[in-house]
Amino acid sequence: MIPKIIKLIASILLLGYGVYQITETFIGNGIFLIILSILLIVLYFKNEVLIFAFLSLRKQNFDRTEKILKLIKNPKSALVQKQQGFYYYLHGLIQSQKNLSIAEKYFRESLKLGLSMKHDLAMAKLSLAGIMMQKRRKREAQGLLTEAKNLDTHNMLTAQIKLMQEQMKRI
Repeated sequence: MIPKIIKLIASILLLGYGVYQITETFIGNGIFLIILSILLIVLYFKNEVLIFAFLSLRKQNFDRTEKILKLIKNPKSALVQKQQGFYYYLHGLIQSQKNLSIAEKYFRESLKLGLSMKHDLAMAKLSLAGIMMQKRRKREAQGLLTEAKNLDTHNMLTAQIKLMQEQMKRI
C-alpha cells in the first residue's frame, strides 16, 4: 500500500513531466504520463486495498476480507476520512457475523466518519438497528430504522426494513 502523500507527490511529478514531454513533441509519452498521474489521483480517493476488500466481501469471503483489511496498519494516516468510514463499515459487516458489540463499535465509528453513498449509510444504520434490537434498546433501534428507511431512496432494503419493523412489534 502506497502512502497517500507519496501518491499525490508522484501524480504531480508525473503530470509535470507529462506536460514537459508534450512540449518537447513526445506527445505519446506525455499522454501516457498524464493518464498515469490521473490513475494515481483516482487511487488517492479510492484506496486500492478497500477496493479489493469490497470485492472479496461481495463473494461472502469474510476471512479473506479481514486479511485484506489488516493490510492497512494505521487507517487514520493511510486513508482520507470517507475511506476511514468505509474501512470501519467493512469491519462492522465482518464483525456482525462474529461479535455484535465490536460490530456496533465499528458501525458507530463509520457513521461518525461518514460514508459517501446513501445506500451504505442506510445499510450501516439498518445493521446498527438490528444490533440495538438484539440488545433490547427499542427506541434507539426505531430511530435508526427510520433513518435507514429515509436513506434507502432506491428501495433496495425495503424487505429487510419491513422484516425488522415486524420483529420490532414483538419486543
